[in-house]
Amino acid sequence: MAALFIDDMDMRQVAGPSTRIDLTGVQFSGLAAGPLPYLWAPHLLVIVAAPPDHSGMAVLEVVFRFRGSADEAARNAQPLQIEPGRFGRQLVRPEITFEGYDTVEAHCRIDQGPVTVVPYTLLAP
Repeated sequence: MAALFIDDMDMRQVAGPSTRIDLTGVQFSGLAAGPLPYLWAPHLLVIVAAPPDHSGMAVLEVVFRFRGSADEAARNAQPLQIEPGRFGRQLVRPEITFEGYDTVEAHCRIDQGPVTVVPYTLLAP
């Protein structure tokens, strides 16, 4: 699994059965576009590979927490259906309220498995 905060993405076919994902605006921090408290609704792109011997059915869970806090700022759980031996992608779009300039971490996992953490820091304008 891999995950990134992005502005946008495009899928395109190339020669044969190959597919390309074009990402724009990959980011790990950004300036607040308004005053605090600030409502942020990012695009988190999660890319998942299904092993060839897997059913292809799973659940993607993403829990957003401010760094150093056990409290959830937002949570998303959604089913995944990926052809075994192939890659799939999911977009997660939470709404998170920043009370201060801080770092939020997206804790991503599939079916209670290992966690991949992706940080995003909101900076003062």
